[in-house]
Amino acid sequence: MPVRPVEPGASEPGASEADALCALDAVELAARIRRRELSAREVVAAHLDRIERVNPAVNALVTLDGEGALKAAAAADERAASGAELGPLHGLPIAFKDTHLTRGMRTTHGSPLFADHVPDEDELLVQRIESAGAIRIGKTNVPEFAAGSHTFNTVFGATLNPYDTTRSAGGSSGGAAAALAARLVPIADGSDMGGSLRNPASFCNVVGLRTTPGRVPSLPSGDVWETLAVAGPMGRTVADTALLLSVMAGPDPRSPLSLEVPDPAAYRAPLERDLTGLRVAYAPDLGGRVPVDPEVRAVVAQQVGVFEELGCIVVEDCPDLDGAESAFRTLRAQSFRQGFGPLLDTSRDALKPSLVWNIEEGLKLTGDDLARARAELTRLHLAAVAFFERYDVLIAPVSQVAPFDAESEYPTLIDGKPQHTYLDWMRSAYLLSTLGAPALSVPAGFTPSGLPVGLQIVGPPRAERAVLEIGAAHEAATGHGRHAPTLP
Repeated sequence: MPVRPVEPGASEPGASEADALCALDAVELAARIRRRELSAREVVAAHLDRIERVNPAVNALVTLDGEGALKAAAAADERAASGAELGPLHGLPIAFKDTHLTRGMRTTHGSPLFADHVPDEDELLVQRIESAGAIRIGKTNVPEFAAGSHTFNTVFGATLNPYDTTRSAGGSSGGAAAALAARLVPIADGSDMGGSLRNPASFCNVVGLRTTPGRVPSLPSGDVWETLAVAGPMGRTVADTALLLSVMAGPDPRSPLSLEVPDPAAYRAPLERDLTGLRVAYAPDLGGRVPVDPEVRAVVAQQVGVFEELGCIVVEDCPDLDGAESAFRTLRAQSFRQGFGPLLDTSRDALKPSLVWNIEEGLKLTGDDLARARAELTRLHLAAVAFFERYDVLIAPVSQVAPFDAESEYPTLIDGKPQHTYLDWMRSAYLLSTLGAPALSVPAGFTPSGLPVGLQIVGPPRAERAVLEIGAAHEAATGHGRHAPTLP
C-alpha cells in the first residue's frame, strides 16, 4: 500500500530510540562512534532490531548474520577502547549486494543454481569496506544474476519499494536501495552496467554514484578490461555516498584499468561549493531518444529552476549519443554470453526468460559486431570529453518512469511508446553508461501520488569529486532525500 513520506526532521509515528539511531546519517553515526558517544554494539543492535521489524515489509535483506555482526561489533569496541587507529567506517553496519563474493556467507546471485553457494574468498570491494571498519550484517537482494532493473528472483522473491510496497524498488541494486530507504543500513554498495545502481536510487529516494570505469576495481573478474559494468557507493545523502567512495576507490595491480587516487580521503572532505556560473546542460529526454512519463518529466523539469537559483547557467543540450544504443546492447550481450553462456547448455530451465534472451543475443554476435561496438564506444567517449569542455555537468532523468507495479517484470508502455524487452525502459540510464563518465542519482522530488523521482547528474570522466559537490549543493537546496517513508 502507498505510504506517506515523513517531513524532514520528523520522526516516524511511534519511533523508538533504535529507530532514531537508525535514521542518523552515516557520517554522523561514524563521528559519534569515533567520539565514543555510541558503541558499535549499540549501533549494530539498533539496526538488527529495525531489520527484524521492518525488513519483512520490503524484503531488502535476504541473508542475515546478527550473531556474527554483534561479535564483530564487540571486537570493534575493544579496538576503539585500546586506542588503536580506527577506519573511516568503524562500527557502521553494511549488507553487501548478493552478487558480491563474501567469504563464509552465501552469495546466491539471485539464482536457484547458487542458492547454497558459500564463497571461500571476499571480493576486493568487500575487503576494502571491512578493512575500513564496517561490520557485515548480511546481503541485499538482487534480480537473477543482476539482470534487469526490477529486483525479483525465485530464491527470495521481490524486493518492494519502501514508499509504496506495491511498487518495484528498482534493480539490480534494489535490495541495497530499499534497505537504505527503510533505514535498515546506513551505507550500501552497488554495481551498475545499464542503471543497476542509479535506477534503484531513483526509485527509493536515495543517492547512488555510477563511477568512472577503473575508479573502483572489481576483483575477481572474468574480464579485467570491462568498462560498462562498474561498482559504486550508495547512501541516503551525498556525503554518506562520498564517505563510502573514499574507501572503495583506488588502484589494484590486477586491474589494468584501475585509476590512481592520490588521496582517497579527499572524497570525504566537506563538499560545499559555490555553483555560480556553473555551465549545466539539461537533457529532459536525451535529445528525443527516450520517452519519459509526463509525471517524471515534470519533476525533472523543476530541477532547472533549482540550478538557476544556485547561480548556474542552464542550457537544453545533450551529448552525441548516436551509436550508444547498438554499442551498449552489443557489449552487454557479449558479456552475458561470456559470463552465462555455458548455463544455457546445462541449466536453461533454471534461468528466467529475459536472461536466456540476452545470452542468446550474445551468441548471435560476430567479430564484426564486436569491433563495430568498440569503435562506437571509443567515439562516444571522445565526444563526451568534447561535450564536457562546453559544459561542467549534464542533468537528465535517471529513470523514464516512476516506480512501477512490483508484479510486472518491466514497464511495457511509456508515454504511449511500447517497450518490447526488459532493457528498453532503461535507456535513460544505459545510453549514458557508454560515455565512461561518473553519473550521480540524487532525489529530485515526488510524483503527485508520492512516488520518488531521481535526477541524474553526469560529469566529465574521472570527475567524481565535482559531481558529488554539485549533487551536495542540489541536495542542500531541495532536501528531498530527508523525506523518509513510513513503515511498520
